[in-house]
Amino acid sequence: MRWIVFDFGEVISQRNPAIPAMAARVGVSVERFEAAYWDRDAYDRGSSDADYWALIGSSLGLSFDDAAVRELTALDNAGWLDDPVAETVALIDDLDALGVPLALLSNAPVTFARLAEKVPWAKHFQHLIFSGDLGCAKPDAAIWRHVETVVGSSDLIFFDDRLTNVEGALVAGWDARLWTSAAAARVELRAEFGDLGA
Repeated sequence: MRWIVFDFGEVISQRNPAIPAMAARVGVSVERFEAAYWDRDAYDRGSSDADYWALIGSSLGLSFDDAAVRELTALDNAGWLDDPVAETVALIDDLDALGVPLALLSNAPVTFARLAEKVPWAKHFQHLIFSGDLGCAKPDAAIWRHVETVVGSSDLIFFDDRLTNVEGALVAGWDARLWTSAAAARVELRAEFGDLGA
């Protein structure tokens, strides 16, 4: 049976709803905070929480002590993890119940990864792969090869909400599909895996 590989951000998770709380914590507007917040490439490739928040602080003209870094990191991770998209979790649960092998491939920092491994939906995945642990990230060619080595196959279906990652996976030879919703993915997957319910 073919593997299915899921992205995390804005597939299993919502777009981080904690952004307004983090902006309020540092005393800037949501718009100003968000413009700095998404500069996460180095963070996703393994840089530390302190280095990430130093970068954000530099962009905002602020500095954060160790306690603030811990608080902001906790807010950030809770925003991503505390309220997953119920329809996506239900789809993952249904696929697992059918015996479909599942893996997660997320561009995400190390602290987040250790927390994500413990959430209830994580039990459905045979492999949880995070860019922060690898020092490379989607859409780098190396990350697709790594996943193939881990799962022992290149015959897989990959869902991601970012077109650049889908395009990178297609170049690697994957059956990569742009994520729009759990309902749409459920319809797509019925042809291959049978009845997945509503």
